[in-house]
Amino acid sequence: MEQRSILVLNAGSSSLKYQVVRLPDGSRLLTGHVEEIGQGGFGPALDRVVDDLTGAAIEVAAIGHRVVHGGARHTAPEVVDDALLASIDQLSRLAPLHNPPAAEGIRRAREAFPDVPQVAVFDTAFFADLPAAAATYAIDQEVATTEEIRRYGMHGTSHQYVATAAADFLGKDVGELDQIVLHLGNGASAAAIRGGRPVETSMGLTPLEGLVMGTRAGDVDPGVLLHLMRRAGYDGDSLDDLLNHRSGLHGLAGMSDFRELMSALDSGDLRARLAYDVYCHRLRKYVGAYLAVLGGADVIAFTAGVGENIAPVREDALAGLEGLGIEVDPARNRADADAPRLISADRSRVSVLVVPTDEELAIARNVVDVLGWAGWSRSRAG
Repeated sequence: MEQRSILVLNAGSSSLKYQVVRLPDGSRLLTGHVEEIGQGGFGPALDRVVDDLTGAAIEVAAIGHRVVHGGARHTAPEVVDDALLASIDQLSRLAPLHNPPAAEGIRRAREAFPDVPQVAVFDTAFFADLPAAAATYAIDQEVATTEEIRRYGMHGTSHQYVATAAADFLGKDVGELDQIVLHLGNGASAAAIRGGRPVETSMGLTPLEGLVMGTRAGDVDPGVLLHLMRRAGYDGDSLDDLLNHRSGLHGLAGMSDFRELMSALDSGDLRARLAYDVYCHRLRKYVGAYLAVLGGADVIAFTAGVGENIAPVREDALAGLEGLGIEVDPARNRADADAPRLISADRSRVSVLVVPTDEELAIARNVVDVLGWAGWSRSRAG
């Protein structure tokens, strides 16, 4: 079968990540990252992408864009047109840090590649059909409806990919398994997945809720925010800065890079110790909650930068859960590998896995599925 090259773009507030994924074999033809995008916006960054493609003699068949928030309107990947782009702009009120750069990246990519079909893949789409009991906040429902307030969830592309990859690794159909997926990067989220469909997730209206993250607080009593507004003069912008940029590991220990945190921990830094303990405690708390939601789990899968590479977190986050059938094998846990692997002990009733995520491959597969290129999206080699 002839291969097709899909350009995957991930536009952030000041950077543009890009990869060219060849399907169906899933190989990478090109990877790049343009940082410190300034006043010129994404135009020069897309020029760099075009230059790299030209230099590598790559002709792309389609482009996939990662978009963080699709709200309630966009529950599956969609072909980009003017109406969709306008809708992504409108949804910036739900994701002011994430949707504006995504919309700008799409706009510039349409100018740079006017004849190439483009698809938006939404992080929230995987969680669109969460059970109402999980998706609903217990606030005035007229307010919630007017302002489109509900649990949307994030990292859906990764959670879906990892759940499927975990099932493949175990030789099972994803529909047979109850899984807890822990996506632990600078942003972090947990998901409870029953039979391939999510029934709960830690992020909510925005990516702020849930686990402790690099610079984000995760769960905070809303009364804390009211207290800061009334007593310390905080307004919306200063609270936004506090919760998004000066909280999490950075707020607790003065550092957001987990490798730096582990080094400080080894040197006896007490702030690093507290940050690490809070991080693992929150993880253990969510694992316990999701075991209750699912009525037990077949699989717990760790993924993303911290989940894949920081072995002590995996061991410490699940420590003490032997009575629930969860036991990590220390030697397996600390063995290096780039592929999916089992790290639980033979006697563990729950299979604990490390599954590298591949959001770019998942986005590329979504693109060709949406465009109707049957047979192109998936091969076992990919």
